Amino acid sequence: MEAERRRAADAALAGVVRDGEVLGTSGFARTLRHAGERLGGHFAGADADPADPVEIWGRRISRGLALLAVLALIAHLVLTYGPR
Repeated sequence: MEAERRRAADAALAGVVRDGEVLGTSGFARTLRHAGERLGGHFAGADADPADPVEIWGRRISRGLALLAVLALIAHLVLTYGPR
């Protein structure tokens, strides 16, 4: 009986933590912050083997160049086919 009450109380507290909002932040802001952390880790090569600096820098350089290529393509398309 006591263990069941304890589990119910733990579940209720977990729900409050999950559903409660910190004063001044919204769910949207938390989502953006989490996405920013993931994006930063992606471009920093955080998923590479930490013992291999060549792999880390290779991922950083290639992802940076890919970002530049996408931005250049977007600029080209906007300038070529954008509103006149």
